[in-house]
Amino acid sequence: MSSDFETDRSEYTVKDDHELKVFITSGDSACGECGENLGKNAWITLAGEKGALCLACADLDHLEFLPSGDAALTRRARKNSALSAVVLKWSRARKRYERLGLLVEEAALAAAEAECLADAEARERRNEREAERRELLDRDYVAAFALRLRELFPHCPQGVEQTIAEHACVKHSGRVGRTAAAKSLDEEAVRLAVAAHIRHAETPYDELLASGCERHAARSRVQGEVAEALRRWREG
Repeated sequence: MSSDFETDRSEYTVKDDHELKVFITSGDSACGECGENLGKNAWITLAGEKGALCLACADLDHLEFLPSGDAALTRRARKNSALSAVVLKWSRARKRYERLGLLVEEAALAAAEAECLADAEARERRNEREAERRELLDRDYVAAFALRLRELFPHCPQGVEQTIAEHACVKHSGRVGRTAAAKSLDEEAVRLAVAAHIRHAETPYDELLASGCERHAARSRVQGEVAEALRRWREG
């Protein structure tokens, strides 16, 4: 074992938490059993008076390295592995050991990966089902909104109720169709959606805005046209 390792050995003192530990060295070291010069950044474990052991002499060289980062994979690999060891490296900047990952049996890692993949596929299928359910609910809501609009405004042009409903009820749009009142098919909420459509599609409101007219002034100028269209669509 090299003198460098003897000098720095205090670095390898870690609180005993009953885990096997593998250290990545910062200085030169040699295996205390086979005598091989391991050099820097060697993977070693400590064995009492023998000091540093290479992984082959420590009978850990058959294990696979699993980097940190995936908590579920690490947890499952550790659970499935009869033998495991945490991999540590000294951080001179932080003055502490940092965990780089885990050494586990190859079969345990494969089993853990399969379990995580199955979970991911299950989550994906569940998300797809939820998306389909939300899409179905949205379609039903748009249809109900259009039906309610036709009831309140029986003389609106054919097909316009669907156009208004689809526009007003777009998710995350902040439009009137996404309000709580609209979702209960409240008459005033439906009227506001119809008025908004008429304002944009049946009056020069957009042209007024484009010409620089202030919004409230533009609304005031088309208010009569909107009111007349609402009356006509309701009463015929």
